[in-house]
Amino acid sequence: MLDADTKRRIDTARDILVGKVPDPKSQVEQITIALIYKFMDDMDAESEEWGGEREFFAGDFARYGWTKLLRPGLGGHQTLNLYAEAITRMPENPGIPPLFRDIFNNAYLPYRDPETLRAFLKVIDEFSYDHSERLGDAFEYLLSVLGSQGDAGQFRTPRHVIDFIVAVLDPKKSDVVLDPACGTAGFLISSYKHILAANTGEDGQNTLTPDERGRLADNFRGYDISPDMVRLSLVNMYLHGFPAPHIFEYDTLTSEDRWNEYADVILANPPFMSPKGGIRPHNRFGVRSKRSEVLFVDYMAEHLTPAGRAGIIVPEGIIFQSQNAHRQLRKMLVEDYLVAVVSLPAGVFNPYSGVKTSVLILDRPLAKRTGRIAFFKAESDGFDLGAQRRPIQENDLPQVQAELVEYLRRLRAGEPLDDFEPTLGLVVEKERVAAADDYNLSGERYRENNIQSSHFPLVPLGQIAQVVAGQSPPGKSYNDAGIGTPFYQGKTEFGQTFIGGPVKWTTDPRRFAEHGDILMSVRAPVGPINLVGERICIGRGLAAIRPSMERLDTMYAFHVLRAMEPDIKGDAGAAFASINKAQIENIQIPLPPLEVQREIMAEIEGYQQAIDGHRQQVRDLEDKIRSTVSRVWGENPK
Repeated sequence: MLDADTKRRIDTARDILVGKVPDPKSQVEQITIALIYKFMDDMDAESEEWGGEREFFAGDFARYGWTKLLRPGLGGHQTLNLYAEAITRMPENPGIPPLFRDIFNNAYLPYRDPETLRAFLKVIDEFSYDHSERLGDAFEYLLSVLGSQGDAGQFRTPRHVIDFIVAVLDPKKSDVVLDPACGTAGFLISSYKHILAANTGEDGQNTLTPDERGRLADNFRGYDISPDMVRLSLVNMYLHGFPAPHIFEYDTLTSEDRWNEYADVILANPPFMSPKGGIRPHNRFGVRSKRSEVLFVDYMAEHLTPAGRAGIIVPEGIIFQSQNAHRQLRKMLVEDYLVAVVSLPAGVFNPYSGVKTSVLILDRPLAKRTGRIAFFKAESDGFDLGAQRRPIQENDLPQVQAELVEYLRRLRAGEPLDDFEPTLGLVVEKERVAAADDYNLSGERYRENNIQSSHFPLVPLGQIAQVVAGQSPPGKSYNDAGIGTPFYQGKTEFGQTFIGGPVKWTTDPRRFAEHGDILMSVRAPVGPINLVGERICIGRGLAAIRPSMERLDTMYAFHVLRAMEPDIKGDAGAAFASINKAQIENIQIPLPPLEVQREIMAEIEGYQQAIDGHRQQVRDLEDKIRSTVSRVWGENPK
């Protein structure tokens, strides 16, 4: 577990760099290079203490040793020039192993301020090298700042989602584990920790033999197209006890060099974005496509060993898009690989992407053995849907994990599934999935529709929800620097479903809307509706509607009120430029039983997914039109 002192050092190092190195990835790279530099000197010092000799800083490179870099009397510009020269020349050092050469490859100092470097090196000097879990946790904390989207459409996968997928797949000590889009090696590290925990005795001692530990270290593989990500993965693995990590700079989709390498467990959150013009893969893929998400899923399925299993995070397009490649991929998965689909909450990758995702669970032997697929849906993952992703109590992932693990256990044991009724999912026969010929993998599509035609009672909103009228804070409390509570005033901040990002914050909030509230504009004009993803301060132009969870489903209420937007009026049936709390509480909405509300919402979600799929088709066709036109006109149309 990360200790406060180590966290403080990392935060301090970043604070020192931020003025000269504003990009978080560059900050992480500079701290990474400095830490390895310091650790090599620590290992040399330890070797000398035991009667050995220096290896890393010997011969011509002895003058770059850490202690010489920080020696008293060395001027600021001398220190800067020596350090900049050292990290640039380090790949030429004959005394360092290939791993460290890879880490220092193309390293350089991106600023020329001696005082910044001195302060930075002073903080790095407080770290010391060991193989403890503490240092690995510290580096993982450092990597957590890499939340922003990468150039190729990568997003940092939240740790709790990684751990959830690893727990479901349950990698073993003899398994070959692969992540073909490894980023900073989060899936590999989590799998390694999972295996170590499973091989720890009651006394807390590890039960792996030296040979087993050696094979375990050799069984982990990672590929990434980005040399920066490879560098960070190498350090992350090294600090978690891998002396020679197998992380390779490799283009999984266009290179054939490693095509014949297979794995027992494959875990990945591959890039969702395809470059302009699409991917140009080689011809060994089973599914023909230029879409990166299609090709990655195909790659992982085809590179499982006969007993292999995989957990893959995919965008919703994989689940239901009607393009031929998507349908062909789903058909292949259903027939030969797929055992379960887990729908994740839409905000898992906030604030960097609002893309809706699911997890595909593949298992080759189980897929051959069963004629069913399990579908699970997590409404919440323990964090709100706002930009800050603050922890909340609601979390469906533990329940989904328990039910999914039990489902897989029964399949492996050959036990009957007739009495298996998951609370957060359903089990569907493959024949139903294949019947419509599009192999749609949206679980809501296969729920039995028990909604019958009837007239539901109209109930005043105030009886089934709390209405909170907004109150603007004092003007002097506003700021645009992100200090305090996000403040929202009116309809201009509304989005398609969720409110957009704040433009103001307040240090003196008066009235709040909470995560899961429905937000209504109460003036100029009346009625626009949105959902709230985190705690915010609301001004006089807004009201928050907080459904009673025992009687009213939030999403049902949201869609009913959204449909009523044009008809929401003030008193006496006349349209008003504003509406007050009492008038909102008197709005009448139909109130079916709670289970029927949820069935209605499942049906609406199925329609929405179909709409989203057709929108993507339209965008793809527009891209093709532009590409065709550009071929006609050439590079410079007139």
